[in-house]
Amino acid sequence: MDARATTLETAGPLDLALTLAPLAHGRFDPTFRRTADGAVWRTTRTADGPVTCRFVQASPHHVHVAAWGPGAVAALADAPELLGARDDPASFEPTLDLLRTAHRRHAGLRMVRTGRVLEALVPAVLEQRVVLRGAHDAWRRLLVQHGDPAPGPAPDGMRVPPDARGWLAVPSWDFHRAGVDPRRARTVTECARVAARLEEAVTMAPEQARARLQLVPGVGVWTAAETAQRALGDADAVSVGDYHLAGQVGWALVGRTVDDAGMLELLEPYRPHRHRVVRLLHLSGAARVPRRGPRLAVQDHRRG
Repeated sequence: MDARATTLETAGPLDLALTLAPLAHGRFDPTFRRTADGAVWRTTRTADGPVTCRFVQASPHHVHVAAWGPGAVAALADAPELLGARDDPASFEPTLDLLRTAHRRHAGLRMVRTGRVLEALVPAVLEQRVVLRGAHDAWRRLLVQHGDPAPGPAPDGMRVPPDARGWLAVPSWDFHRAGVDPRRARTVTECARVAARLEEAVTMAPEQARARLQLVPGVGVWTAAETAQRALGDADAVSVGDYHLAGQVGWALVGRTVDDAGMLELLEPYRPHRHRVVRLLHLSGAARVPRRGPRLAVQDHRRG
């Protein structure tokens, strides 16, 4: 299978690995790999069909992209937006020294935008209110069983996520065997059932798009934000309701943990870059809160 290829020139410096990192759901995500040569491999499903893409950073302003599969032409056309062509980091002008330094050190950070809502929404649903390790394991198990083999010379084990019809075909016992409780399984199924309406979010203003996602039972503020950050390149979407995030933001910005309301108050001056601020705080290392409270317990929904 021959590859389609292009070299993208970015308007500003780009850190490829940092920009694409949010698309990896765990170290063993079948849709995402980083190889020893520095390449980033990713699978997706376009309107034309499945595709495998390989990204290589050639310089701070150039990325080589190769694509294999029926969706190769569409994936190359989407690559600039995937790598942040719509993002506007220049409009972010923080006054806090911590953020100013992090912004300068990570000048190549861009907000990724896949343009594929269901593809980002399903793993976000799986990650609701559980330990990430378990959610990542469920994502891997479901893709191994119900995804398609990655086209082209992809690393071993890579898979293409199911489309909406494919998710609707997953039987309840396969969700159960993957460790997904009935509530999350129903939410995935409902998202797949109305996938066409959800995909319309890519054409909406950010707040309208998140509101559209939250019309689905089981999709709340956190899940909508996690989806918008990846599918829509939403630099302002805050993952309210995250088990750790409010405390991390409070610790980084004011030296004490806060609740969700306190976090939103601290982030308010940074609209429309609140998610960018959160990413920079994590990259700076300032969001590491000393561990004092209990960890979230691991729940195995496959028992019984």
